[in-house]
Amino acid sequence: MAATAGASCRRDSGRRGEALVNWDQIKGQWKQMQGDVRKQWAKLTDDDIQEARGDREKFEGKVQERYGLTKEEARRRVDQWLSDI
Repeated sequence: MAATAGASCRRDSGRRGEALVNWDQIKGQWKQMQGDVRKQWAKLTDDDIQEARGDREKFEGKVQERYGLTKEEARRRVDQWLSDI
C-alpha cells in the first residue's frame, strides 16, 4: 500500500503545482467565480459556496457531500473542472 501512496503522490506532483496556482487565483477571485461554480456544481447551495470561500479542501468536501462521491472522485472531478476553466 505504501508503494501505491507514493506513486499517487508522484503522479499528482506535476499537476498539483498547476492546480495550486489555479486555486490561488480562484481563492482571490472567489466572488467572481461563483457563477461558474453554480453552473458546474448545481447541487451546491449558496451557503455551500459561501462556506468554501475558494478553499480547495472545503470545496471538495462540499462536492463530495452533495454529489455522494468518494473523496478521490470529488478531487478528480474538481481537477477536471479546473482544467476546463
